[in-house]
Amino acid sequence: MFISKIETPLGDLHITANEHGVTYIGFSDDHRQILKASELDRSANKGKSNAISEAAAQQLVDYFAGKRKTFDLPLDPAGTEFQQQVWQQLKHVKYGDTASYIDIATAINKPKASRAVGAANGKNPISIVIPCHRIVGSNGTLTGYAGGLDRKSFLLSLEQSH
Repeated sequence: MFISKIETPLGDLHITANEHGVTYIGFSDDHRQILKASELDRSANKGKSNAISEAAAQQLVDYFAGKRKTFDLPLDPAGTEFQQQVWQQLKHVKYGDTASYIDIATAINKPKASRAVGAANGKNPISIVIPCHRIVGSNGTLTGYAGGLDRKSFLLSLEQSH
Protein backbone atom coordinates (compact mmCIF):
# COMPACT_ATOMS: atom_id res chain seq x y z
CA MET A 1 0.00 0.00 0.00
CA PHE A 2 1.37 3.38 -1.04
CA ILE A 3 0.08 6.66 0.32
CA SER A 4 -0.04 10.30 -0.74
CA LYS A 5 -1.87 13.23 0.82
CA ILE A 6 -2.81 16.66 -0.45
CA GLU A 7 -4.35 19.70 1.17
CA THR A 8 -7.53 20.94 -0.49
CA PRO A 9 -10.01 23.72 0.25
CA LEU A 10 -12.18 20.95 1.74
CA GLY A 11 -9.56 19.40 4.01
CA ASP A 12 -6.82 16.83 3.63
CA LEU A 13 -7.38 14.26 0.91
CA HIS A 14 -5.74 10.87 1.34
CA ILE A 15 -4.80 8.69 -1.61
CA THR A 16 -3.79 5.05 -1.44
CA ALA A 17 -2.56 2.90 -4.29
CA ASN A 18 -1.12 -0.50 -4.88
CA GLU A 19 1.11 -1.54 -7.76
CA HIS A 20 -1.96 -1.81 -10.06
CA GLY A 21 -3.82 1.43 -9.39
CA VAL A 22 -5.50 3.83 -7.00
CA THR A 23 -7.43 1.97 -4.32
CA TYR A 24 -8.82 4.84 -2.24
CA ILE A 25 -9.28 8.61 -2.30
CA GLY A 26 -11.09 10.24 0.57
CA PHE A 27 -11.05 13.07 3.05
CA SER A 28 -9.26 12.54 6.34
CA ASP A 29 -12.54 12.65 8.28
CA ASP A 30 -14.35 10.25 5.92
CA HIS A 31 -15.89 7.49 8.04
CA ARG A 32 -15.37 5.02 5.16
CA GLN A 33 -11.62 5.49 5.19
CA ILE A 34 -10.24 2.15 4.07
CA LEU A 35 -6.71 2.53 5.35
CA LYS A 36 -6.86 2.41 9.13
CA ALA A 37 -3.93 3.46 11.29
CA SER A 38 -3.28 -0.15 12.30
CA GLU A 39 -3.05 -1.19 8.63
CA LEU A 40 -0.65 1.65 7.94
CA ASP A 41 1.56 0.54 10.83
CA ARG A 42 1.75 -2.96 9.34
CA SER A 43 2.41 -1.77 5.78
CA ALA A 44 5.89 -2.43 4.42
CA ASN A 45 5.61 0.87 2.54
CA LYS A 46 4.56 2.87 5.59
CA GLY A 47 4.19 6.50 4.60
CA LYS A 48 5.68 5.99 1.14
CA SER A 49 4.14 7.03 -2.13
CA ASN A 50 4.54 5.42 -5.53
CA ALA A 51 4.23 6.77 -9.06
CA ILE A 52 0.49 6.04 -9.09
CA SER A 53 -0.31 7.76 -5.79
CA GLU A 54 1.90 10.71 -6.76
CA ALA A 55 0.19 11.02 -10.17
CA ALA A 56 -3.20 10.94 -8.46
CA ALA A 57 -2.09 13.64 -6.02
CA GLN A 58 -0.90 15.90 -8.85
CA GLN A 59 -4.04 15.37 -10.91
CA LEU A 60 -6.19 16.19 -7.88
CA VAL A 61 -4.18 19.36 -7.22
CA ASP A 62 -4.82 20.33 -10.85
CA TYR A 63 -8.54 19.49 -10.47
CA PHE A 64 -8.94 21.77 -7.46
CA ALA A 65 -7.07 24.53 -9.34
CA GLY A 66 -9.60 24.23 -12.18
CA LYS A 67 -6.94 22.96 -14.60
CA ARG A 68 -8.14 19.35 -14.94
CA LYS A 69 -11.54 18.06 -15.99
CA THR A 70 -10.72 14.40 -16.53
CA PHE A 71 -8.43 11.95 -14.78
CA ASP A 72 -5.97 9.60 -16.40
CA LEU A 73 -5.15 7.11 -13.66
CA PRO A 74 -5.20 3.35 -13.27
CA LEU A 75 -7.87 2.46 -10.71
CA ASP A 76 -8.15 -0.66 -8.56
CA PRO A 77 -11.18 -0.23 -6.27
CA ALA A 78 -12.37 -3.21 -4.26
CA GLY A 79 -16.07 -3.93 -4.64
CA THR A 80 -18.73 -6.34 -5.82
CA GLU A 81 -19.46 -6.88 -9.49
CA PHE A 82 -22.54 -4.65 -9.22
CA GLN A 83 -20.60 -1.90 -7.44
CA GLN A 84 -17.88 -2.05 -10.10
CA GLN A 85 -20.55 -1.72 -12.80
CA VAL A 86 -22.03 1.35 -11.09
CA TRP A 87 -18.61 2.93 -10.53
CA GLN A 88 -17.69 2.43 -14.19
CA GLN A 89 -20.92 4.17 -15.20
CA LEU A 90 -20.27 7.08 -12.83
CA LYS A 91 -17.11 7.85 -14.79
CA HIS A 92 -19.33 8.64 -17.81
CA VAL A 93 -20.96 11.59 -16.02
CA LYS A 94 -18.98 14.49 -17.43
CA TYR A 95 -17.31 17.30 -15.51
CA GLY A 96 -19.88 19.98 -14.66
CA ASP A 97 -22.84 17.67 -15.32
CA THR A 98 -25.03 15.70 -12.96
CA ALA A 99 -27.08 12.54 -13.27
CA SER A 100 -29.67 10.89 -11.05
CA TYR A 101 -29.56 7.48 -9.45
CA ILE A 102 -32.30 6.46 -11.88
CA ASP A 103 -30.14 7.64 -14.81
CA ILE A 104 -27.29 5.42 -13.63
CA ALA A 105 -29.60 2.45 -13.00
CA THR A 106 -31.05 2.80 -16.50
CA ALA A 107 -27.60 3.13 -18.07
CA ILE A 108 -26.52 -0.20 -16.54
CA ASN A 109 -29.76 -1.87 -17.72
CA LYS A 110 -31.22 -2.16 -14.23
CA PRO A 111 -33.86 0.60 -14.28
CA LYS A 112 -35.54 -0.57 -11.05
CA ALA A 113 -32.27 -0.63 -9.10
CA SER A 114 -31.95 3.05 -8.22
CA ARG A 115 -31.73 2.29 -4.48
CA ALA A 116 -29.01 -0.30 -5.09
CA VAL A 117 -27.23 2.25 -7.26
CA GLY A 118 -27.44 4.71 -4.38
CA ALA A 119 -25.94 2.13 -2.03
CA ALA A 120 -23.11 1.37 -4.48
CA ASN A 121 -22.55 5.10 -4.97
CA GLY A 122 -22.18 5.46 -1.19
CA LYS A 123 -19.54 2.69 -1.12
CA ASN A 124 -17.38 4.32 -3.81
CA PRO A 125 -13.84 4.21 -2.40
CA ILE A 126 -12.34 6.61 -4.94
CA SER A 127 -13.96 10.01 -4.41
CA ILE A 128 -13.77 12.72 -7.08
CA VAL A 129 -11.98 10.55 -9.67
CA ILE A 130 -15.00 8.24 -9.70
CA PRO A 131 -17.39 11.18 -9.51
CA CYS A 132 -20.09 10.05 -7.10
CA HIS A 133 -20.51 13.72 -6.15
CA ARG A 134 -22.18 14.27 -9.56
CA ILE A 135 -25.13 12.05 -8.68
CA VAL A 136 -28.21 13.87 -7.43
CA GLY A 137 -31.82 13.02 -6.63
CA SER A 138 -34.25 12.67 -9.53
CA ASN A 139 -35.64 16.13 -8.69
CA GLY A 140 -32.13 17.64 -8.86
CA THR A 141 -31.63 17.95 -5.11
CA LEU A 142 -28.34 17.13 -3.47
CA THR A 143 -28.57 13.81 -1.71
CA GLY A 144 -26.05 11.83 0.31
CA TYR A 145 -22.31 12.13 -0.05
CA ALA A 146 -19.87 10.34 2.23
CA GLY A 147 -17.74 13.50 2.36
CA GLY A 148 -20.78 15.56 3.39
CA LEU A 149 -23.27 17.65 1.41
CA ASP A 150 -21.21 20.82 1.88
CA ARG A 151 -18.31 19.16 0.06
CA LYS A 152 -20.61 17.81 -2.64
CA SER A 153 -22.01 21.29 -3.20
CA PHE A 154 -18.48 22.77 -3.32
CA LEU A 155 -17.30 20.18 -5.88
CA LEU A 156 -20.32 20.74 -8.11
CA SER A 157 -19.89 24.52 -7.91
CA LEU A 158 -16.17 24.20 -8.68
CA GLU A 159 -16.93 22.18 -11.79
CA GLN A 160 -19.76 24.42 -12.95
CA SER A 161 -17.57 27.52 -12.58
CA HIS A 162 -14.96 26.10 -14.95
